[in-house]
Amino acid sequence: MTFSSEAYLWFKSLHIIGVVVWFAGLFYLVRLFIYHVEANDLEPSLQLAFSKQYSLMEKRLANIITTPGMILTVSMAICLLVAQPQWLQQNWMKIKLLFVLLLLVYHFFCYQLMKQLAEDRCSWTGQQLRAMNELPTLFLFVVVLLVVFKTQFPTSAATWAVVGLIIFMAASIQFYARWRRLNTESLKEL
Repeated sequence: MTFSSEAYLWFKSLHIIGVVVWFAGLFYLVRLFIYHVEANDLEPSLQLAFSKQYSLMEKRLANIITTPGMILTVSMAICLLVAQPQWLQQNWMKIKLLFVLLLLVYHFFCYQLMKQLAEDRCSWTGQQLRAMNELPTLFLFVVVLLVVFKTQFPTSAATWAVVGLIIFMAASIQFYARWRRLNTESLKEL
């Protein structure tokens, strides 16, 4: 099957739009999970109201934004691969597809967590969810590099500096969360 160059550009454009929407949803969804878990630290009279509100927000975000973004991304990727089947023979594409598969697993795992949170049986802590929230950033980083550099994946010092920066940012977020939690606890003791 052959597609016109205009059709190919539409597939590519819609694929990129889908990726942006999907990732925006994934980033915010886990952030809502963090807030949801941390609402358990509120006084009991507020916990139920916040839990219901976060469950509603999570469900709407997942079903109205995140999953449609994922469906658009995957469907347009299939169209692009039908238009360019030779990509399936290239190692960069095989690695990219592996990371996309991991993202799909992450996506559906988020649905499991969302269900657990709604049923008040989630055992994840806010700290664990913050660490989990870094995974899509890592996946996005690798996938973008694979798409841009293809067979010439960068291994220079600049690449390692960017990787180091990402690790530093993730560690900083974790450190800030711990610092904020300790400050909150010390204020409660006063």
